[in-house]
Amino acid sequence: MELVTGTGIAHSILVIALVISVGLLLGRIKIFGVSLGTTWILFFGIFLGHIGLQIDDNVLHFLKEFGLILFIYSIGMQVGPSFFSSFKQGGITLNMLASGVVLLGVFITYIIHLVTGLPIATMVGILSGAVTNTPGLGAAQQTYTDVTGVTDPTIATAYAVAYPLGVVGIIMSIVLFRYIFRINFEKENSALDNNDASKMMEAHMFSLQVVNPSIFGKNIREIKRVIDKEFVISRILHVKNGVLVVPRTDTLLQENDKILVVSNFKNIDVIEALIGQRIDMDRSEWNKLDSQLVSRRISITKSAINGRSIGSLKLRNIFGINITRVNRAGVDLIADSRLQLQLGDRVTVVGSEESITNVERFLGNSLKRLREPNLISIFIGIALGVLVGSIPFLIPGVPQPVKLGLAGGPLIVAILISKFGPKYKLVTYTTMSANLMLREIGIALFLACVGLGVGGDFVETVVNGGYKWIGYGVIITVVPLLIIGIIGRKICKLNYFALIGLIAGSMTDPPALSFANTTAGNDIPAVSYATVYPLTMFLRVITAQLLILIFL
Repeated sequence: MELVTGTGIAHSILVIALVISVGLLLGRIKIFGVSLGTTWILFFGIFLGHIGLQIDDNVLHFLKEFGLILFIYSIGMQVGPSFFSSFKQGGITLNMLASGVVLLGVFITYIIHLVTGLPIATMVGILSGAVTNTPGLGAAQQTYTDVTGVTDPTIATAYAVAYPLGVVGIIMSIVLFRYIFRINFEKENSALDNNDASKMMEAHMFSLQVVNPSIFGKNIREIKRVIDKEFVISRILHVKNGVLVVPRTDTLLQENDKILVVSNFKNIDVIEALIGQRIDMDRSEWNKLDSQLVSRRISITKSAINGRSIGSLKLRNIFGINITRVNRAGVDLIADSRLQLQLGDRVTVVGSEESITNVERFLGNSLKRLREPNLISIFIGIALGVLVGSIPFLIPGVPQPVKLGLAGGPLIVAILISKFGPKYKLVTYTTMSANLMLREIGIALFLACVGLGVGGDFVETVVNGGYKWIGYGVIITVVPLLIIGIIGRKICKLNYFALIGLIAGSMTDPPALSFANTTAGNDIPAVSYATVYPLTMFLRVITAQLLILIFL
């Protein structure tokens, strides 16, 4: 009986495990194809808290904060590598629109706060639920505690009240845009095929014949200096003697030599103009000539390679092989000499069997090594994140020093470490499954503790006016999406599939992304979602903190 009603460690673990396991089981339930997922942990925790099941306050506080740190840090590690690159090319437009959704939501939240007189902390809870952003909830709670020294249960209660219709509102906005803009899927797909920027940047193989006299007799190093574009010459067929070679930096190009080039569509015209004419010689014809050469994918698993550029390794000259492509997180990159390799990259290597065996030993290619989690970098990052989050700094207009806290500090450090760590020989590679496990454990602990903490007063709060929060949440969800959606379609001329991915990403909402992908029947929504997700997640966490710090 003590195990159920007591306050010891065993009791605490039993209750937390019960909340998480039942919540995850309930999360499998779908209503009209939509599931609330891990948020059911919060709701079941509220239920148990309401009927009086509690755990020790110190244990509850520790598990909640530790779960939040694990969750936030793993998100930072996931989005970090693409955080800065998401601002390039068409990503700027998408990120500006997504930022507009975030800032409009914050503005509307503040207006409702002024009109209704609801405490800003409660409004931030409604905002976090309306935009289905749990990290924002964690950041708001932690910041409120830092500033006042006490907790405010209405933040989590407001989140729980606003969350369900937040999910529904996002999905209904996606459906509504289809009818507002009278979307024809065939036309959208056709427009996509005619103007696909991502395809222009994909690694592509093509064959050329050297006919430019100014290139005759020059080596690969000299040609790369002349053509300052990302491309790799994978093979050279010397027409005069019929010899096929894997080029080194000092290999000379002669008149009428045939070369196999790897570059993106964007650069093909420039490379063709400076080297020679395009010839109809596909990969299969090169493979017939490749009797002495093999092509193999090798995984980078040696820490010494982490952060080093392809050019600095001098693999062509030492081993007589050529790296033509680098696959990183499922995307093929051109093996430009300036590209920095990271642990977990898979490189396509061309050369003789013997030379590839030698380079395989040099690069590692040990899958066992990749499966081992790099706990050192994870806990160093968490420690630095806590330190950074504890540093006070002044913001003009804010009456007291501001801290990033246990949410903002680990998030920023994780983004920086995952992006720049390899450059400084810090191994930051973590398998997707390991990162997901860390993230899910963190969010499960956090939501379970939040639910148990607010459950006692939940029903009373909702009955005594909390039901109005649902309406406020719907306004915060729908109005920014409608405004930015119309701007994105009518002014920025976004494809519908890109637009609905943007909508899901601006709300960091996986159920909405799943619905968008099913609706589109392609991966364009997922690309838009991934483009805006890093910046949006960062803004959601930071703005939730700033609202409390500035207006509390």
